[in-house]
Amino acid sequence: MARYNKIYGGPVEEVKPQVHEAICTTAVLPGTALVRTAGAFVQANASSKGRIFVAEDNYLAMKGVDDAWPANDRIIGVELLDEQLFRVRVPTGTSITQDAALSVNAAGKFIPATTGTFVVAFANETYNNTSGADQLVSVRAAKGYHFA
Repeated sequence: MARYNKIYGGPVEEVKPQVHEAICTTAVLPGTALVRTAGAFVQANASSKGRIFVAEDNYLAMKGVDDAWPANDRIIGVELLDEQLFRVRVPTGTSITQDAALSVNAAGKFIPATTGTFVVAFANETYNNTSGADQLVSVRAAKGYHFA
């Protein structure tokens, strides 16, 4: 069971987040980092650069945050904007501290940034994921991308 039930966390006075639609050839869970390549979404990885998106929950089909988008489906990616809050996937066994710099692993999940990795977000909360499953953690996008 997810800790949150939505990927977009606000603020509520903002207009809806910037969303983009594209085909994704692999199944992805909401909260996974994405990049766009040749007009299609692919899972981001540690060497991904440029605009980072987060897979949105499939609200069009009334699916939850733990329901994966099917492979080869047109999915919704939310553009990470620094003034908004998002919930992103953190792998099991990962400890996140508030304000920690986060990068992306090979599976598009958010992890603490290490030296030489791109910082794409900052944790908005402290959470030690010992749940045995990926969990959603609240983050804000980093202003511009930089190395840890």
